Amino acid sequence: MKVVLLAGGLGTRMREETEYKPKPMVEVGGKPVLWHLMKSFASYDFKDFVVCTGYRGDVIKDYFLNYNARVNDFTAHLGQSSHIEVHGQHAETNWKVTVADTGATTMTGGRVKRVGQYLDGRFMVTYGDGLADVDLKALMTFHESHGKLATVTTVRPLSRFGVMDLDKNGQVQQFREKPQTDDYVNAGFFVFEPEVLNYLDEDCVLEQAPLERLAAEGQLMAYRHEGFWQPMDTYREYTMLNEMWDSNKAPWKVW
Repeated sequence: MKVVLLAGGLGTRMREETEYKPKPMVEVGGKPVLWHLMKSFASYDFKDFVVCTGYRGDVIKDYFLNYNARVNDFTAHLGQSSHIEVHGQHAETNWKVTVADTGATTMTGGRVKRVGQYLDGRFMVTYGDGLADVDLKALMTFHESHGKLATVTTVRPLSRFGVMDLDKNGQVQQFREKPQTDDYVNAGFFVFEPEVLNYLDEDCVLEQAPLERLAAEGQLMAYRHEGFWQPMDTYREYTMLNEMWDSNKAPWKVW
């Protein structure tokens, strides 16, 4: 099954790291966030990837074109019969990675629509800048069980702020530091039947009209994920993910 990774955004809130690279190529523990995400999928035997590039897509192309030499020792044979001899083998030998330029300013739904030519049946989609410990086998079992066209993974995020509980007179009863909210939000990790492509056009935002129409038609189901999920939208979150990795407390490391 193909896994579509949305990796074309600008990352404007992380300009310290994204001025010269797309946000999915910002490193956590010395490896791009995109690599961490792909390792998670590969651990569940989903190894056929379609990477939708946009802003600074050349960085992603170069990364995968030179992947063997990047992660192994090599010998460069120069001259008329020049070639590269790679020494050793890495753990990603069974990955298949299609890198597709989907446009610098294309919206999320448009990116998926533009890579439709590389899809051949049921497929998964997620954002290239968020990490989680979603049980992808359980997600797939849930999708197969309901028979609808689409599944979205949902989470209850932590509040950005600490809150205060007050009584009717305004007296503070207690403080609660960034509690979990009661609302569910879209965490990505979609499973789509091929018919979902008919709901998309090259200018659409996936999270707006297409998902709204699928929901209105009773074709969208939500898989509730109660574990770890963390997008990397800010420099603070980038720092936090690196600290988790460096302290060997990275919940998304399921491989």
